Amino acid sequence: MSELACSDAAVLDAVDAPTTPDFADVQDARTRLAEGGYLADDRLATTVFLQSRLGKPLLLEGPAGVGKTQLAASLAEVTGRRLLRLQCYEGQDESKALYEWDYGKQLLYTQILREKIGQVVEDTATLEEAVDRIAAQDSVFFSSRFLAHRPLLEALVSEEPVVLLVDEIDRADEALEAVLLELLAEFQISIPEIGTVTANHQPLVILTSNNTRDLSAALKRRCLHLFLEYPDAQRELDIIRSKDTGLPDALAAQLVEVVRGLRELDLRKSPSISETIDWARTLSVLGASELTAQLLSDTLNVVVKYERDLATAGRSLPRLVDPNADVPDHLHGHGHGHSHGNHSHSHVGEDHAHDDGPDGAAVRRSKDEPGRHDDNYYGAPGSTLRTRTPDPSSSTARSARKRKL
Repeated sequence: MSELACSDAAVLDAVDAPTTPDFADVQDARTRLAEGGYLADDRLATTVFLQSRLGKPLLLEGPAGVGKTQLAASLAEVTGRRLLRLQCYEGQDESKALYEWDYGKQLLYTQILREKIGQVVEDTATLEEAVDRIAAQDSVFFSSRFLAHRPLLEALVSEEPVVLLVDEIDRADEALEAVLLELLAEFQISIPEIGTVTANHQPLVILTSNNTRDLSAALKRRCLHLFLEYPDAQRELDIIRSKDTGLPDALAAQLVEVVRGLRELDLRKSPSISETIDWARTLSVLGASELTAQLLSDTLNVVVKYERDLATAGRSLPRLVDPNADVPDHLHGHGHGHSHGNHSHSHVGEDHAHDDGPDGAAVRRSKDEPGRHDDNYYGAPGSTLRTRTPDPSSSTARSARKRKL
């Protein structure tokens, strides 16, 4: 490494600024998060407090919509830190997550300094000597001046404390996990042309995962780990109340029970907390004075986003609103085949409650099973659209034969 590069690294190295605890104790963490609109239970408040004291990243796993991302935003708000977010996706490389060289800026400087560069090489006798003279100035153009910061590097060099959110890390490739390991363990990043960049202020790091694939043991070992489930009924009701949805308490409590009932169904996507809040606001805007199956059915698309789920949930709504409701057979939802644990059957003409139905948490865990998506689920690198062989009797095939003739 050149002398100039070493000097440049020194500029980016740690300042060793004194760290002020973000929370005094567990209760302080819970109280301040609540003041920021995030109602944490004992387990989550304890984990957040430990994260601030131990200085370890926090990995949150669980179904979508249970408040993993919101925790990072609330942490930033109540601790006065800036929020930096890295949204992960398949195919993402370190140039989008860490840093990249600003080649456009380098080229502009080269053009502006053309005369000066000419002076540097004007007394050289051979091309090789000129190239060596230019190469000796490489560190000028590969310095922090031309480094474009991405969220991970920005979290380290920021002059103010930050909360770094690495959202949906399970969507990224394993290569990006490897890039993260140095940062998560030592809060530093190694840049070959410059050296090691360590954090000015140790960031609070939150990683979230919807468990679409297994994360590496190396990444988990560097983090505090917490699995977030849907809250209990009382806490979800408290969350809705804290959001000032405008829905009366009695209706909000009834709505929470309906949503919990929907989550027990075999839905592709269960209603999230944020969607429950949206549903409460929707019903408030409509001036609901009571929750009827018809009203809930008309607004069901607020929380249910798949056509098959809409049909399943719509059939169950009358029972969820009133367990004693007299539901016509065609709305009862029976007559369709579905699975109960390890067996499947049809309920044509039957009329009974799903007391032996699947456990909601187990259903979600089964849907979150790692490896359930094939390589093309998010678009595998280099993959191409599959071509279909037309049915010989189809109009497409007939048209092709005519063109050939």
